[in-house]
Amino acid sequence: MSIEQGIVFAVLGITLAMFVWNRLRFDVVAMLALLAVAITGLVPTEELFAGFGHPAVITVAAVLVISQGLVNGGVVDNIARLLGKIGHRPTLQVLTLTGVVALCSGFINNVGALALLMPVAIWMSREAGRSPSLLLMPLAFGSLLGGTMTLIGTPPNIIIASYRESGTFGLFDFAPVGVAITLAGIAFITLVGWRLTPRREESSADAKLFSVGEYLTELRLPKNSDHAGSTLHSLLAGAGDEADIVVLALIRDEQVQAVPSTYKILREGDVLLVEADTSSLQVFLDKTGLELANQAVDEEETGENSEKDKVNGDRDHNNGEHEKNDESASARIAKGELYLVEAVIAPESSLVGQTANRLKLRERNQLNIVAVARLGHRLQRRLGDIRLNAGDILLVQGFEDSLSGTLSELGCLPLAERGLRLGSTRNTAMASGIFLVSIAVIVTGLLSAPVALVAGAVAMVIMNLISAADAYKAIDWSVIVLLAAMIPVGQAMESTGGAALIASQMLVLGENLSMVSVLVMILVGTTLLSNVVNNAAAAIVVAPIAMSLASELQMPSDAVLMAVAVGASCAFMTPIGHQSNALVMEPGGYEFGDYWRLGLPLTIIVTVVAVPVIMLVWV
Repeated sequence: MSIEQGIVFAVLGITLAMFVWNRLRFDVVAMLALLAVAITGLVPTEELFAGFGHPAVITVAAVLVISQGLVNGGVVDNIARLLGKIGHRPTLQVLTLTGVVALCSGFINNVGALALLMPVAIWMSREAGRSPSLLLMPLAFGSLLGGTMTLIGTPPNIIIASYRESGTFGLFDFAPVGVAITLAGIAFITLVGWRLTPRREESSADAKLFSVGEYLTELRLPKNSDHAGSTLHSLLAGAGDEADIVVLALIRDEQVQAVPSTYKILREGDVLLVEADTSSLQVFLDKTGLELANQAVDEEETGENSEKDKVNGDRDHNNGEHEKNDESASARIAKGELYLVEAVIAPESSLVGQTANRLKLRERNQLNIVAVARLGHRLQRRLGDIRLNAGDILLVQGFEDSLSGTLSELGCLPLAERGLRLGSTRNTAMASGIFLVSIAVIVTGLLSAPVALVAGAVAMVIMNLISAADAYKAIDWSVIVLLAAMIPVGQAMESTGGAALIASQMLVLGENLSMVSVLVMILVGTTLLSNVVNNAAAAIVVAPIAMSLASELQMPSDAVLMAVAVGASCAFMTPIGHQSNALVMEPGGYEFGDYWRLGLPLTIIVTVVAVPVIMLVWV
């Protein structure tokens, strides 16, 4: 082993360990690896940042923009709308959801396809009186399977295509293997697999994650209150840390102001609609001198049966006289634009690792975090002190016209029933047309995939299907940086002979193995790696080793690349193997050890189906 090879192995070993450790963002880890090979001189300076212009990276970015354009045009939502008509039979629900998400994932980003259908799956579960855990894991696995069917279905396929010696793979070159494992996987999940998913709480339509109505109270600033003339911030600060209070609205002169600024000046007679448990409410009253302006609001569950659950209740005056025509603050809000919505925090959300106090969402985004749930239970700690994690479910309050955009900007996905954003017929046709033309140009060979897809993305911006600003937001820059940084690192392993060295050692261990056994070894090894590190990173690490092994054994290189592609995309056994797995963990109430129960047999089926098809098509 040469010094250069030793350095490459050390860099890759530390990088993979940091991926598994998961204390630093994976794009940061990838940049550290890139800097390491740069400082040690393994990659020339002029080639160091070539990954940012690599065709695979450009293709991934273009696919993400086109995916968002299709969403904005209402193409996928039109498909999702039909799912509400399939009835309550679990087998039919699983078959339809996994089939639709797999089909969508073949042509748009698989995480995006999952995000669109996950609220539909949760709504279907609750309508049928079952836990969402029954549908969400099959939905996530269906999105992974569907991504294997085309070149643009998942980043590992795009990466693998760049390693092909005789030009890149075509758009549908992955289809024979991808379609076979997708059909086999969906059949298994539909007939048997969904029964292996854990049964979590919420076994009936009446089971609720958040119950906030019982915590809603209206408080009035009495005459001669010390807080009249001061700010809402001063009032909340004066209550100290013992009172965990969320102010949902301020009512003044029959006017309701939702999500009031903390800099709002208070007046005598102002009514605050607050959310607080009994102990916090008592502390708040004792320290501020405010009065109860109402009786306890009838328990009103929110965020479960409707995306736009509205707060309702009745208000009695402090003197005991009830005005017949006097509507409560809750009722007024119900007539306005204030909504309470459940949303799950995506892995790459800017909220991860932050606290509500530090984020200042009320001042910056006119957004209240009303409650937080983790592992299927509402957290009872002070909201301002909770450090948010990926997968946490938030109950948030905001305005109808801005809530959806704000959640998207913060990296959160709305849950439960939602109003499908059906685009106009013209926009749907236009988005579909641009996408189909891009695909046709690639299939006929008139343009390469990166050029055709970039052209499609630009066309969607020009036709106002997606704004330029939203196009940049649609690109997952953490994935782009990961790919751009890891590509030179993978090339360093190849240029230093490190990949050939590993391949030669594997050859010694398996010199008597058949071609089928070698393909199984590559596929399973890649799958195991992909379950603990990012799938694109797994593809970049394994591809050069597989190519060197194919050269040593005189095997067709296309066959081993297909094995790597399947292995990198089929990470079913852990929640950290893929973003889709992580996204459904909290809404489904899953634990880390739940995934292998369905993931392991599904991995075996994928291997058993994929290897013979690879042998048939590519050997």
